Amino acid sequence: MHAELYRTRKRWYESAWPGAGFWRGANDTLPVTSYITYPANFDQPDGQSLTPLTMAAMSGNVKFVKTLLSHYDVDLERECNVIFDGMVVYGATALWVAAGMGHLPIVKMLVQAGAAINHNTKAQSSPLRAACYEGRLDIVEFLIHNGADVNATNLFNNNTLMIAAYKGHHLVVNTLLQNGSRANDQALCGATALHYAAESGHLDVVVTLLDHGATLKKNELGITPALQAAERLNEDVLEAFIQRPGLMSLEEQITALELMGATYANDKTKYDVNKAYSYLLRAMQLRYSNPRGVIRKKVQPTVPAYDNWFETENLPELYAIKLNHHSIHMESLAIRERILGRNNPELPQAIIYRGAVMADQGRFYQCQVLWNYAIDLRMRNNVSVDRDLLRFAQLFAQILRVETHNLTLDHVLPVLAKCQQEIENNKFKIKEAKPNTCPRLWQDQNNQNCITALYLIKIVTHLARRKNDQHIDEEHIQQLFLVVRKFIQNDTRLQDGQTLLHIAVNGVMPVDEFYTNEMCRFPCYATALVLVHCGASVVAVDAARNTPLHILVTKINTAQDRQAEMARILQLFVEAGAHLDAVNAAGQTAAMACKLPLLANRLHAHQNAHTSLKCLAARTIATNRLNFKGLIPTQLEAFIQMHSVHKVLP
Repeated sequence: MHAELYRTRKRWYESAWPGAGFWRGANDTLPVTSYITYPANFDQPDGQSLTPLTMAAMSGNVKFVKTLLSHYDVDLERECNVIFDGMVVYGATALWVAAGMGHLPIVKMLVQAGAAINHNTKAQSSPLRAACYEGRLDIVEFLIHNGADVNATNLFNNNTLMIAAYKGHHLVVNTLLQNGSRANDQALCGATALHYAAESGHLDVVVTLLDHGATLKKNELGITPALQAAERLNEDVLEAFIQRPGLMSLEEQITALELMGATYANDKTKYDVNKAYSYLLRAMQLRYSNPRGVIRKKVQPTVPAYDNWFETENLPELYAIKLNHHSIHMESLAIRERILGRNNPELPQAIIYRGAVMADQGRFYQCQVLWNYAIDLRMRNNVSVDRDLLRFAQLFAQILRVETHNLTLDHVLPVLAKCQQEIENNKFKIKEAKPNTCPRLWQDQNNQNCITALYLIKIVTHLARRKNDQHIDEEHIQQLFLVVRKFIQNDTRLQDGQTLLHIAVNGVMPVDEFYTNEMCRFPCYATALVLVHCGASVVAVDAARNTPLHILVTKINTAQDRQAEMARILQLFVEAGAHLDAVNAAGQTAAMACKLPLLANRLHAHQNAHTSLKCLAARTIATNRLNFKGLIPTQLEAFIQMHSVHKVLP
């Protein structure tokens, strides 16, 4: 991949640079120094910005690097943006790139030419760290020999030993330790190199770290490397910890074994109920191994989501559930919560898995209880729940398809409220985003949550049409309207500016295909009616200044015949005060943009019947581009803008 990237960039340079002959080896045609030092403007589409020296270092072209160093006054410390392992690294020098790509000859040439060996990237990643990431022992040894700092850390206080341990580069880890790397240093999250090795299951690295004095420190969540290994089901690593003399107390061994068993009972990829029980039994036997010093469980209050399960506290109680898999599952969920704690981001995953299994078995109510609890845990810890909310919408659609009578508004409305809260949280994160955060990720999550909210509202309207199948009272209706009004009051929108009403009438909006596509089809009159009733604006515009009416008549799914539904929505919009002569950024009214002749005729008829003198005056001002800013009441400026293709308001 890197070779192809280099060849592509080489062609770009040959076609654009005055000194293209340089790349063909013509010594009589040499590019000026500025071209050697600074990246070209066209070298930006994928986020990279490279100098010729960085390009040569990336591709491993020793000849080019040697020529550049010997014939030109190149800036060895010039920082570039490069793609490394699929990520853009900002502020990488040629030495960092060569070390990360594993080109030892070029690393040597750059160091001998005077390149700063500890020149870090913007994220404080050193060339040594890049070499450790790739496991290049030869480069690691050379850099250390020439003064590289083995204990240098990045922005997260994560050092070179940690990244080598995480990647499982045993020889690199050993070299770092022999050259003064500190085995017990902790990252900002409290993790040590031993945590990373245990998590990834690198037994040889774990043993090496222990041989060099690594200890079982706790991270910020109170998790030791032994518990980390147990939670990731790395049995050989956990056994190495247990068998290490004096490393773990008996109670620590018991806790780790319990966590291992509890995780086996609820793991998506390695589920094994027999192993789960064997580890739980082994732990319980250790608790009672000394009759005079029984180590009793610190039992926590029961959790309703786990069927209010009381943990077993002795061998007879554990023997009693050996053949009852459901009891083992609930026992294990309770154990994981006791050991990991509710603040651990890994806790909900097993709960979600157990809920999914129950859904597959048709036990939808138990699934909902578990998933609601998992969402509560994640929201409590400020973890995104966009996938969890979508999963609920899929579940509700599945229930409606399979067992209509088992789904009520009492099930759906709390999830809709959580969706609204999540959108509000995301909006705050985007607004308060700092330079080193990921607002784009939050925006993607917001887009998904908006669509999920629409799914849920659609499902609510579906339930409302089945009043004979369930009890729907005034309280339910008020709860629904209260939540939907919050969506509208907070101006819930997609990244392109579409409101929920825009999406509800968008016939080509992609709909998730897991049951949801059978239940949630758009445009939907009932969904639009709920939104309009709760105050959604029929004249709101998206980034292209399309009103919901524009979207209705232009985003048409030709595979579905929904003209009758569209006609009802059109009538709804007209009655709600839609301005039929409002224009979008292309200067088109809804009638002009409409793709269906029958609907266009309806629009023209409504437009002729409902156009007011106020609209005519606004159109005249807009058409003649008369200056009105500051000359009329402020509330009228937006009205005139609605009729003008030229954006006047800020």
